[in-house]
Amino acid sequence: MTIDALLLLALKGALVAAVPLAYVRYSRDPHKFRKLAWVTAFLTLDLIMFGSFTRLTDSGLGCPDWPGCYGHSNPLSANEPIRAAESALPSGPVTMTKAWIEMAHRYFAMGVGLLIIILAVQSWTRWRREGGRSPWLATGALAWVIAQGAFGALTVTMKLQPAIVTIHLLGGVGLLALLVWLALREGEVVHVRAPGSAARLAVFALAVVVLQIALGGWVSTNYAVMACPDFPLCQGQVVPTMDFAHAFTLWRPLGMTGDGAAIPFQALVAIHWTHRVFAIVVILVLGALLWQVWSAPGLKGPARAILVLLLLQFATGMSNVVLQWPLLLAVAHSGGAALLVALLVVVTYRLRAGR
Repeated sequence: MTIDALLLLALKGALVAAVPLAYVRYSRDPHKFRKLAWVTAFLTLDLIMFGSFTRLTDSGLGCPDWPGCYGHSNPLSANEPIRAAESALPSGPVTMTKAWIEMAHRYFAMGVGLLIIILAVQSWTRWRREGGRSPWLATGALAWVIAQGAFGALTVTMKLQPAIVTIHLLGGVGLLALLVWLALREGEVVHVRAPGSAARLAVFALAVVVLQIALGGWVSTNYAVMACPDFPLCQGQVVPTMDFAHAFTLWRPLGMTGDGAAIPFQALVAIHWTHRVFAIVVILVLGALLWQVWSAPGLKGPARAILVLLLLQFATGMSNVVLQWPLLLAVAHSGGAALLVALLVVVTYRLRAGR
């Protein structure tokens, strides 16, 4: 890309960030830093969902280079190469619509990245002037978003390799968790009373949900959603014929085994079946956590929100199979998983900070 194209690309990211910055600047909330942290966390959740939309519409290679689109800052300027690719393959991966979806995702990501840079700078500025809270958490979020950008580039340059795309998804969820923790740290401590084991169980529940998100990402990136088109059975059986060896060979191209052959259908069945069965583990672990914190002061709201979200996750996950993967429900399922992580971070933080 030319310097001019890079500058135009950066300007688009700045314009995206300008709207939430103006909202925070002119809000009546006196705690501007905390407000910005929560707004950035909310936009990160939206970005995760938009990334899911990009993946589910097969738009991840809508612009097959990075960070621009055929060396330009927007698809309109790259009209000629995009139309040529679309004429050669009308269904994609490169079409004008998919190019705009992919570039919109990149503009959005740059805007969130700029907000995190501002959070990091403000953290250090406040610490030098006033002392108090360490700026390293915001700095860690900045380092994390830079790594996310690198994996975003690898997602394109390595042609949607499942391991890279799944790590990119987990990176987005991890960034959301960091930002929620940063925002919570800026608020008042909420005092809670819960069993001593609840804090450890909350951390364990958070790890279990993240693992389930990784399995869900593996299902999505391997296009294994419809490998089990029936529910609650899979291929008409409780335990169908499966190929776990090829299913969980992590480093391999999309649609292929580690040896370069086409991935067997039984491997896709194994990927889907594992995600479905592990959902039972998630339900049991979250059920145990909710049992401990359901009536705890300071945790009633998050606990009830987790229960509602868990039920919605079950409904959208089941609907993805029964209704054959409708786009809206698939995006909602991804967003619900990320929101579940955010709520578990709230519970974990309050259990640890509010004693």
